[in-house]
Amino acid sequence: MLNNLPDLPKGLIEATEFPLIEAIHGRRSRRFARGASIPDGPLAYTSKHAPAPLSEMEQLLLLTTVGGNTGWSNLIPNNRFYLPKIPNYAGAAGGRTFPSAAGFHTTEIFYTDDNGSYFFPTRDMAATTAKSAEGATDLNAYLDEHKARIVKLSDGRLKTPASPLHMEMHNEWCANVPGSTLVIPVADVAQHMILVMCYLVQNGACIYDDVNNQPIPGLEKFKNLVDIENPYPLSYLEQLGLTEVTVELSTACYAGALMLQALGLGGWMYEGINPFSVLGASGDPDVPGLGFRFDMHDGQPLPNITGLEGVFEGHCPPHFKDMRAAVESVVSRKFGTGGPFNPETDGPYKQNAKIRGSAAAIGDEFVDCVTAMAQYVHDKFGRFPATVPSIFTLMYLQAHQLDTEFYDTHFTSGAYLRTHADHEKNWA
Repeated sequence: MLNNLPDLPKGLIEATEFPLIEAIHGRRSRRFARGASIPDGPLAYTSKHAPAPLSEMEQLLLLTTVGGNTGWSNLIPNNRFYLPKIPNYAGAAGGRTFPSAAGFHTTEIFYTDDNGSYFFPTRDMAATTAKSAEGATDLNAYLDEHKARIVKLSDGRLKTPASPLHMEMHNEWCANVPGSTLVIPVADVAQHMILVMCYLVQNGACIYDDVNNQPIPGLEKFKNLVDIENPYPLSYLEQLGLTEVTVELSTACYAGALMLQALGLGGWMYEGINPFSVLGASGDPDVPGLGFRFDMHDGQPLPNITGLEGVFEGHCPPHFKDMRAAVESVVSRKFGTGGPFNPETDGPYKQNAKIRGSAAAIGDEFVDCVTAMAQYVHDKFGRFPATVPSIFTLMYLQAHQLDTEFYDTHFTSGAYLRTHADHEKNWA
């Protein structure tokens, strides 16, 4: 439903009709923005145009493609070991534009542009209300609904100096440049690992400390819940959890990269900016990044980032008093107000309350068992998780106005799409 948008640009109509196949096969890293310069070498070129920001609509379309709400998530409906209950894996009731392992959804979106740095929280957003009775989406209402969630964190573009400490040098001329929007998905790995431990206990499994080659003390009293004779190695599960959130971060960016093709914007997804510089743990006081808290631990060369106070706090101390509080927070996210397994949460089912209320329960003994493992890890290693970051970012998505004249100068035809060629007149 585009009719509620004032001054409807032709580029928006083009974007809504853009073929998925063309977006997939036409996707390229198009790094040369308006205002860019490659001073020397075989591809030397200096843009004749000043840097130009994305329009507000372009930026909102991009953000909602990276991490927007897409309605209610469909819960995993069956596991014969849970019958007559349904699995209780999910962490959120709403669906988003990218997948998450077992519906955990521990990632949130940050971004920066010429005007500032921002937080765009959508992981616990209820299903969008911007739909007609027939199910069509009112795009204007949809964008406004998401825009209202944006929180400005600071003025001015996030500082990412073009030096080897902070950036891969093949990106020094093109990364986070004036006019661009840099999207930064960030995962709460600590919460993800609590959700993994909940998954294990629900399926009768537990962990042991393979780093120190010892069992978790006290787990023997939960042998009615978990198989203490055949535990999973801690480090394996943490590597698995980190891999799962990396998929989450990357697919969010990939969705946005496809939208760049439809919008006719330049840009690409990449990891060539130091994540410690982005989050705020580079050690350089002149590069505060997003301002996340971090700690140094004996024997570990890299900082462990734990969260941004009052904005995006990892499920671990010091943001929670202990791991029990963090575990209880995860259980509340599942079963509390707005949670996927709360009968009062709206949803897509004809018998919604019945379906949501039929998930396998998490009782006190379950919480005690998960807490025993999580607290051991924190006490033994001085952090949670033990071997992977508490907060993690890896992949970014950059969007900018493309300077097609650079490609006309150095490339044969086909270096950019028709949406790029027509961008200026379509979005004027």
